[in-house]
Formats: sequence, C-alpha cells, structure tokens
Amino acid sequence: MSVLEASKSRVVPVSVFQIFSIGIGPSSSHTVGPMRAARLFANELESDGHLPFVAKLTMELFGSLAMTGKGHATDIAVLLGMEGESPDKIDPNCVAEKMERIEREATLNVLGKHPIAFVVDEHLLFHKGKRFTFHSNAMRFRAFDARGDLLHSDIYYSVGGGFVVPQDEALEPVLMRSSEESVPFPFQTCEELMRHCRQNHLTVAELVMENEKVWRSEEQIKQGILHIWQVMKDCVARGIAEEGILPGGLNVRRRAKDMYTTLTKEGSELKDPSEIFDWVSLFALAVNEENAAGGRVVTAPTNGAAGIIPAVLHYYEKFIPSFSQEGVVTFFLTAAAIGILYKEGASLSAAEMGCQGEVGVATSMAAGALTAALGGSNEQIENAAEIGMEHNLGLTCDPVGGLVQIPCIERNTMGAIKAINAMRLAMHNDGKYRVTLDQVIAAMRHTGEDMQSKYKETSEGGLALYVPVNLPEC
Repeated sequence: MSVLEASKSRVVPVSVFQIFSIGIGPSSSHTVGPMRAARLFANELESDGHLPFVAKLTMELFGSLAMTGKGHATDIAVLLGMEGESPDKIDPNCVAEKMERIEREATLNVLGKHPIAFVVDEHLLFHKGKRFTFHSNAMRFRAFDARGDLLHSDIYYSVGGGFVVPQDEALEPVLMRSSEESVPFPFQTCEELMRHCRQNHLTVAELVMENEKVWRSEEQIKQGILHIWQVMKDCVARGIAEEGILPGGLNVRRRAKDMYTTLTKEGSELKDPSEIFDWVSLFALAVNEENAAGGRVVTAPTNGAAGIIPAVLHYYEKFIPSFSQEGVVTFFLTAAAIGILYKEGASLSAAEMGCQGEVGVATSMAAGALTAALGGSNEQIENAAEIGMEHNLGLTCDPVGGLVQIPCIERNTMGAIKAINAMRLAMHNDGKYRVTLDQVIAAMRHTGEDMQSKYKETSEGGLALYVPVNLPEC
C-alpha cells in the first residue's frame, strides 16, 4: 500500500499547527521529518525499558533520503534527533558544534542521557537505489545490546511537510480512534469542505476555526497563528541581514541583502509598479536562503517551499491598505484547509509528487489564503487555489547536487508571484469556473504517479543532470 492509498483510509484530522510547524532547514521531508523519527525511536527505547541496555545503534536511509540525504542534512538530522533534539527547539547555531563533537568523540548520547560508541561512517548507512513500497523516504533504526542481540527495530517514513508515519501505521492505516479526535466539520475533499460551509453559512476560515477549537481555545489559536507569523517575519529579517556563500559546495551567493539595499536606497516609493514583484521576490529569497543555510523556518507546508507563504503575507502587509492581524489569522486558517486537501488527496512530498507537491501546493495555499484575507468568497478562494496549482502541474524536483538551492530558492520567488496573480484572476471572477480544486488535485496526484522517479528528489534528472557540480560523494 502506498502513502497515497493509505491516506484515503485515514480519518485523523490535521491541525493548522501541523501544516505550519516551526523547524530548521533545509528540508521538511529530509531534515525535519527524520529528526522527529529518530527522536521517536529513541523515546520508544526509553519507554520500553531498553535504553540502559543499548550498546549499538544503526541508522539506514533509503530511497530519496539516501539519494539526496547528504545535501538535505538528513544524516545530521537523525543523529541529533537520536540525541533528543527536536526541530522546533534546536538552536541552529549549535548544530555544527554538536556534529563536531559526535564525530570527534565517536560517541552518540541517546536522548542526552545514554552514551554509546558510534562511528558515523559505519553505523549510518545510505542505501542508494533501494526503497520501500510505502514511500521513498524510509528510515530503519536498530538497537542492539552488548552481546549483539536486537533489542528494538522500527521503520519510519517521512511523508512530506515534516509528517512521519511509523511502519505499523503504514501497514494498518490509522482510523478514527476516539471521540477526542473528531471535529465538527471533517473533510477530505474540497466538495465536502464547501458543502459544510454552505450548509452552516461559514467561510473556509470560520470552519477551520471551529475544527481547531476541538484542541485549543479561539484565543490560543489566534495567538499561535500570530506566533507563527512572527517567526516568519523574523526569518525574513535574518535573511535580509545575512550575506556570503551558502553551505554545501555549490558556491551559491546569498542575494537578499544586496537586493534589499538596492530597493531601499532611494526611499520606499515605487519607481515602477513592477517593483512590487522585486519586493515579493526579496521576501521569498530571504526565507529560502535562510532555509538553505539550515536556519529557523516555518514549514509551509514544506521547507523547500517555505518562502512562498511568508512572501505573499509580506506583500499583504506592505502593499494592501486593508492589512490586519485578523486578516493574517484568516489567511493561515484558509491556507491550512487547502494544505489539508492536498495532504488528503495527493501528497506534500517531492519524493512522490515532484516539486508540484511542494512549490505547487504552497502556491495554491497562498493564492486561496490571500483571496480569503482580501474578502473573497469561498468560491473565489477555491478558484484561486485551483489556478495556483493548475499552472504548476508537472513541476519536477531536480535539486542540483542534492541541495535545496538550485532551482529551489528562485522557484519560491516564482511561486509567490504566481500566487498573487492567481488571487487577482480569481477576484475578477464571479465564482463560476470550469475546473474544480478537487479535479486539479486529482490531476496532480496522477501526474506525480506517472512522473519518472529521477524527477522526484533524486538529483538524477532534469536540471540536476545538466548543471556541473564538484561535490564530495556521499
């Protein structure tokens, strides 16, 4: 059973704060998810009473994680996750120091409390060309005692957007397990979402708010959303302030600071209306350069596409007179609904869908969300989201050198501008349209299934094949 087939059996609702989670770069599927998976395994060792007896650990990466894991820092993520670090709390500035210690001392401190001998090149393995059926992004962790007997073993799948699926859930997909997990307006398709909205006289954002209230108060939801928005703004500010060469060996120069200096040197007034596009591109560049450098970002809904939604929100704040904090809340609630539709109907993983599953989805989410923030109808929201994806169908994931830099950084600028254009087209529409969001999600899913694997985050095809690099072999 594939992750797409399994998703149809899942009824467990998804929260706004799962679609938007705080983590570190450069990848949600290759960095954030693996760190969470390794920490889950370490916590299982402790809860099952095995931790004091662990003498040896092995970590194996398969599929896309093996092919591009070095460039995406997957090796670093699983090591730090096993030491108990989590993506939302780890200090990005301490990562290099922690890795230097692990390699220098040849020791891994499981959950920060149980040191074992660990030689990275021997105990962390990249199985290139091998993959599991359920999903390309697979990890297998094994723990042994001093006699070499297996204490515990598990397989995890990083299925996109930082979401992790353990092997037991992959074999038997999770169904609704308790009344606590139910929400008043469950939906897996846009048709279901719109029907709930019509029958209950709700906007998309209002409906998502009612679902979120199952877990948090309305005030907590709003404050949580505004905190995520602040983290995005902080990320843009850091990206604009930094300069130099991004890590990884491609020698990609950070451009956001120079661009900001150029745009502000003669005052804030626009000399040419198209300069708005320069500002939107700047915001996206700032985020994705921070992401490529391993900085703090918000998964939105992935790290590879993390610049699109912040860029569109900054456009809303800087250039739309009606900007408000309430509009920001509406934006995030609506974007989350659209992200959930893609997670349920297709995938947020570039290893399954190509970049249409990352940049394409983020563009669609931003388009519909901006339409909502500007007072568009539910029908216009759907139309904007559909336009945002329709013109990203077939977008491949072909990162040069396995790094989230070329073409990923500039691709976010294009996605943000497309999202704004999609909003404008939808707002000029009366809510009647030929193609539905469900139809474009189905088209995206089947396009991803038909796409050759070399175009899905393996760095074996597309642009990655034609741009020469001189990187060390994994």
